[in-house]
Amino acid sequence: MRIGIIGTGVAGSLLAEGLHGFDVTAFERVAPGDQAESGTGLNIGPNALKALRLHLPARHAALRAASLPWQRWFIDLADGTRLFDLDLLQVAEEPGVRIRWSELYRLLRAPVAACTRHGHALEALEEDDAGRLVPVFRTKTGLVREGGFDLLVGADGRYSRLRALAAGEAEGTLLGVCIWRLLVADAADCPYDDYGQWFQGNARLLSFRVPGGAVYIAGTFPLPEDGQIPEAMKTAAAQRALFTPAAAAPCDAVAWMLARIEQHLAQIHWARSATVPVLRHALDGRALFLGDAAQAMVPTLGQGATQAVECGVVAARVLRAGGDAAAVAAARDARVEFVRDFSMAASDTLLPPVDVVAGTRSKMGSDFLARLRRLYTEVD
Repeated sequence: MRIGIIGTGVAGSLLAEGLHGFDVTAFERVAPGDQAESGTGLNIGPNALKALRLHLPARHAALRAASLPWQRWFIDLADGTRLFDLDLLQVAEEPGVRIRWSELYRLLRAPVAACTRHGHALEALEEDDAGRLVPVFRTKTGLVREGGFDLLVGADGRYSRLRALAAGEAEGTLLGVCIWRLLVADAADCPYDDYGQWFQGNARLLSFRVPGGAVYIAGTFPLPEDGQIPEAMKTAAAQRALFTPAAAAPCDAVAWMLARIEQHLAQIHWARSATVPVLRHALDGRALFLGDAAQAMVPTLGQGATQAVECGVVAARVLRAGGDAAAVAAARDARVEFVRDFSMAASDTLLPPVDVVAGTRSKMGSDFLARLRRLYTEVD
């Protein structure tokens, strides 16, 4: 079987590594090193680390070495009142990790560099006389055709070009929440370390340290009925007002983040949280989709990249055993449905009229923790 992989992000790189020895070619839109300094930071859940430990132990070790451990999750109000505090080892077999996106790309792409063709942006899709898929790429020298492939894998993210060509544009569903992201590169004076969240009403800050002395910050707030991000909210003054308690001073952590927001406002990336329907394969199983190309979900539980890790290693296991796209769907889709539903349920405190205090404290209850344990440990 000849396999082509579109995109060498998380799922695509891990799939290519897991299929070592197969006839695999991976195609990446950017040139080598183009994303070396780009992106922000992310946390990767214990379930992804378990998947790597079971199936790609060398990658597990490399990820651990390049990251900080994610051991604790706490949730406060903006004035510092503690609502939730969890040691992840209460619900997981090992900690998660905190890392920069650029470093994650580097360590995942390195093992598959020999089978990767850079500077290839998917433009169209054709078939050869045998019915195999022939991707058409735009390169710096013009259009080139590669193929034919018995299986073409879309691992090219939420706005997957392969998915659009094979099955039409995916229609997303907006959560009604703005999410912005910022990486503060020089953060030696940051007053916190591990994964924390701070609520002021239904608006939330999320932040943690990543390697290299940097801190990742993300903010969310409910959007108006039209679903658009008001330009007036993209100011330091608006964000300060949004996250400052009405009757108290912000705690040290929130005060530090508000100052960094003001200093680095131009570097903030603004987006709207959205999901797309799950689609695992198309074109009679000749096109397979992994990671966000298949299952983009709300980021509340940090499962976007984490599920892409699971996708890459599980799909490789299934294909090595002689399975096809339908077999990958059988191995992944029930798990993904649980994760998507749980992530959506955990997003309740991001939108009014949910009471943040009661809603957050309920997450220390046995039901939420049981689902969290299932999320973090039920990995094949």
